[in-house]
Amino acid sequence: MASEVEETLKKLIAHKGVIGTIIVNAEGIPIKSTMDPHTTTQYSGLINQLVEQARTMFKEIDSSNDLTFMRMRTKKHELMVAPDGDYLLIVIQNTSERA
Repeated sequence: MASEVEETLKKLIAHKGVIGTIIVNAEGIPIKSTMDPHTTTQYSGLINQLVEQARTMFKEIDSSNDLTFMRMRTKKHELMVAPDGDYLLIVIQNTSERA
């Protein structure tokens, strides 16, 4: 299983414009990252909070609904977040280098 995760992360980071990937556990603690420790910690904590708020919002709107993917775009970056059970996969991409 670990080798499959490593292979997937290598494929993601190889895409044009991808700056980094981060895997975060349910507590918001990064467990795997291709970014520097400071940036990893910043993204991990803040994105984890945002995902929890989004999940709560969707549950309040429709209790049978859940968040499966989140995509955000800023002037500099695009963030793609895939929550899966106890983990989050975060991919950060430079918007000026998207393919």
